[in-house]
Amino acid sequence: MDAIVNAINVSKVYRVGEVEVSALRNVSISIARGEFVAVFGPSGSGKTTLLNVIGGLDRPTSGKIYVDGEDIVKISERKLSRFRARKVGFVFQFFNLIPTFTALENVMVPAEIVGLKTKDARIKAERILARVGLEERFNHFPHQLSGGEQQRVAIARALINDPPLLLCDEPTGNLDSKTGAEVIELLSEINRERKTTLIIVTHDERIAKAADRIVNLVDGEIVKDDAALL
Repeated sequence: MDAIVNAINVSKVYRVGEVEVSALRNVSISIARGEFVAVFGPSGSGKTTLLNVIGGLDRPTSGKIYVDGEDIVKISERKLSRFRARKVGFVFQFFNLIPTFTALENVMVPAEIVGLKTKDARIKAERILARVGLEERFNHFPHQLSGGEQQRVAIARALINDPPLLLCDEPTGNLDSKTGAEVIELLSEINRERKTTLIIVTHDERIAKAADRIVNLVDGEIVKDDAALL
């Protein structure tokens, strides 16, 4: 198996005053390049923590994590920032769009951060926004877009640098069921078309069933890892 993600005995402990909370407990998981995986479980099970340590947004307390062949636990913050910009796309529940930027400008930002010229970033952003069905919304601001449209902008922004890994944290959590289903279908299409590895965190069984593989997390531990439907 060509594993793009290989996490080995990963634990994460948060300290709040004198209290220690174990968010992850010796989690090991390998995810193949191009795979669509749902990390499924109840609130507080450690799903977001697992996503964050895989994406380099947080560091584990112990264990090893290799992403696209790189040991992301040991690298410096500067290299980790560069890794995130080029190798990982993030989609969150609350969109996190810049309110004073148009849809097009929001999508262009990550490309310009990694050094793409403005003209080239604009062309690329227009192409990706058209792919997610927003060719008529380039110059609209976030407040002029529906929730589903804002999430499509967020997906386009996550894809602008062609990352091999796309991490989605409850991407439908702020949407109605119909719009949420449309967003999941779009993400599935992107996974198939671009061969982008897709990991979605969800507590919704219907969302999890769209994936090729379901990893069930409870109290910071993997209790089930099944390629079959729930």
